[in-house]
Amino acid sequence: MKNILVLCTGNSCRSQIAEGYLRYFAGDKATVYSAGIETHGVNPRAIEIMKRDGLDISNHTSNNVDEYADIPFDYVITVCDNAKENCPYFPTKAIKLHQNFPDPAKATGTDEQIMEQFREVREMIRKYARNFVNENLKD
Repeated sequence: MKNILVLCTGNSCRSQIAEGYLRYFAGDKATVYSAGIETHGVNPRAIEIMKRDGLDISNHTSNNVDEYADIPFDYVITVCDNAKENCPYFPTKAIKLHQNFPDPAKATGTDEQIMEQFREVREMIRKYARNFVNENLKD
């Protein structure tokens, strides 16, 4: 079984969505964690947009990367440029991957417009997570 860490700035939206999809697509092939270089709490809109796709992330917690220093990760995936540039040194032999996704927490407009931006980012992350699992966690 592989250990995967998804890193973002505040561990509130993108990394939480990615954790949800990676867990879903990987099944029992991986243990998936998410963390931030800060903790901002899980964004209620991230919970809602995942619920609309049938995945419940309401029990996720917002964690700091330092909490996972002792876990031997196989993959560390950064999902925003800020986390990639500011992540502390991580003593691991993990394969490091990076994909910058837009931050839906910065969306503006009506509730409907904001949720549409969350949906768009969710779809980008879902596609990325599915491809990651298919390419890296083959049987």
